Amino acid sequence: MDVLFVAGFSPIVADPAAASAFYRDDLGLPLETVQGDYIAVDGFEGTKHLGVWPLADAAESCFGVRAWPDDVPVPQATLEFEVADVVAAAAELKARGHTLVQDTRTEPWGQVIARLMAPGGLLVGLCHTPWLRG
Repeated sequence: MDVLFVAGFSPIVADPAAASAFYRDDLGLPLETVQGDYIAVDGFEGTKHLGVWPLADAAESCFGVRAWPDDVPVPQATLEFEVADVVAAAAELKARGHTLVQDTRTEPWGQVIARLMAPGGLLVGLCHTPWLRG
């Protein structure tokens, strides 16, 4: 696997209003509304993308429904790794015994990503994000 950089990090929150108040207002992070309750900033020093992702949006992206499934641990955050080849990276993790919660697909915003639950409960993405590649 050839990890190039961390493509994004977003705490996954059940209460988007409280999270927005903390991250944007209390901490003063330069987060702006992207869509609905999702707030984020691209190009924030130290990471390529930082966001606060509502749990319902994460569930819809991974499972196609707005409720997180009862049989999958609820993640507290997502950590995305930009990789040279998403399909190969996902296959490598499957070969090592990991189960993906979302097979490789292209998101509506153009990012190619596969996701799995990491030990400790983080939702980890292996991705190709064209606009972050420069």
